[in-house]
Amino acid sequence: MNMFDDPSMREIVIDFCDESDKLFDQLENHLNILEQNPRSSSDLEKFGQIIDRIMGAAKSIGAHEIAKFCELGKLIGYKSSQISDIPLIEVVVGVLFDSVLMLRKMNQALRDGNDKCMNKLNTKVFVTRLTWLSEKFKEIERSSCAIGGNLNQNSIDDLMKSLGL
Repeated sequence: MNMFDDPSMREIVIDFCDESDKLFDQLENHLNILEQNPRSSSDLEKFGQIIDRIMGAAKSIGAHEIAKFCELGKLIGYKSSQISDIPLIEVVVGVLFDSVLMLRKMNQALRDGNDKCMNKLNTKVFVTRLTWLSEKFKEIERSSCAIGGNLNQNSIDDLMKSLGL
């Protein structure tokens, strides 16, 4: 029996979902700032730090799809904080807004008792954007706060494959 099937653990899952909703609001606040000022690379790093918190909590309760999706968002946030190409940053902000929206849907599915939430989301267009975006970051090796060292392009590719994207 996993945590999602155990009625005694339901409160932990609901607490995770409630806390994640608050953190999603913070993520969107940083993205709104970036929409107004794409040069605010510190907001991309803050985005990465916040989504990293969600990732850690998701891993701790066994919400692996959410955790992997967060890891991809963290990587994109940190790597994009190191570029100065404003049009590309504007695209990144749009993709990260989409990421938060998808995470909200995944979180709601989890709250509703469905731990395999990616199966119900239409991700085809989103995957195309992530693939294109990951190509833009091939030259950037540093990814701040990466657990176990820096994540590279292979890490992005592996994360997308693990999500079935």
